[in-house]
Amino acid sequence: MMGLWQVVLCLVLVLVGLSDAQWPRSNMQVPQQSETRMPKFPQTNNPMLVPQRFPSQFSMQTGQDPVSVQSKQLLQGPMEKLTWTFPRLPEEPAQPEIPFELRRPVSPNSVGAQCGENSVYVEVMEDFFGTGKPLMASGFALGGCEPIGEDNSARVLIFESELHECGSMLTVTEDELVYAFNLVYTPQEASNGVPIVRSSSATVSIECHYPRMHNVSSNVLVPTWVPYAATKVAEERLVFSLTLMTDEWQFERPSNQYFLGDIVNIEASVKTYNHVPLRVFVDRCVATSSPDVNSDPSYSFIENNGCLVDAKFTGSSSRYLPRSQIDKLQFQLEAFRFQQVNSGLVYITCILKAVPLATQTNPEQKACSFSPNGWVSVDESDQVCGCCDSTCSSSSASDQVKDLQWEQVSVGPLNVKEFGFGRL
Repeated sequence: MMGLWQVVLCLVLVLVGLSDAQWPRSNMQVPQQSETRMPKFPQTNNPMLVPQRFPSQFSMQTGQDPVSVQSKQLLQGPMEKLTWTFPRLPEEPAQPEIPFELRRPVSPNSVGAQCGENSVYVEVMEDFFGTGKPLMASGFALGGCEPIGEDNSARVLIFESELHECGSMLTVTEDELVYAFNLVYTPQEASNGVPIVRSSSATVSIECHYPRMHNVSSNVLVPTWVPYAATKVAEERLVFSLTLMTDEWQFERPSNQYFLGDIVNIEASVKTYNHVPLRVFVDRCVATSSPDVNSDPSYSFIENNGCLVDAKFTGSSSRYLPRSQIDKLQFQLEAFRFQQVNSGLVYITCILKAVPLATQTNPEQKACSFSPNGWVSVDESDQVCGCCDSTCSSSSASDQVKDLQWEQVSVGPLNVKEFGFGRL
């Protein structure tokens, strides 16, 4: 028994004397300590045995190098992100939207022609394109013919040619003989050594139409005389017209748009064919908002056989102009609109009369304007205007006039705007 207890005691002593490193690590549990906590050493008076304290940033864990630990901590520290980019040009500010409307060229209506019995008469404005810049006269030709004259005051070139000259071309139709001319404009800047032009070439066709008196066929003998009936019809053929004119009274106005306060130039005329000279009058005129002359609303501004009463009723500047030709009568009407009619359209219908030139003016054939001094006649016979404030119609006076002819003609519609702002 004593021998057994001695063996057990020896085993206990051996186990206590074993160090920690001799035990397997997998079976040991060692409490973790802080990296900055140093192991305690026994106190001693020998300075060589005093324990040295390491810096706190170095870990004392077994198997780690303090230098490598410091380098890892420095590399893993916070760093700024690179933000460099290629330089860019500054951007120009975008242009704002600007209201713009392309202006379309408008025909200036700068050519006028009058066909005579055996010739043609043509007038051409030097401001041919309506731009305000006159063109060189040498650039114009009527079928190869140069201008025969020039009106310096009106800046107008004049051409005149026989019907079979100046390159005219004759076309025969069933009812008419047509003589055609070409008015040609060629820019002249290049001929002066200038390499640019500010105008374009243009060609205007001019035609003169003449009625044929009879038809001809291959089966019928053509007579060498003109029938009396055909001559009588040609003598009695009259063409009445009512036309809106430009401010210069030389050409028909290309636009029917007006504004309140504008002056409307109207020309009444009669064209005669183999007829004695005639004087034209405006017997009466009425304005309506529709083509129907009997519609409402309506406004009668010439009445009582030629009295222009608009100036008397409204205080406007409406009046007749002195005659330039006996077969024409020009008058001015201040533009107006009908109340409660939003369209602004105005139709003008007039009764035109033509009497032989030898006929004296009388209360039924007259043209009278109202002025501050009373009624005034364009034919310098103011006494015939005395009835404009009463009644001028007289059946006996009309019976005395022979060869009196009349016709109802219209013009319009006039498009009258309320305000003149924004006109081009």
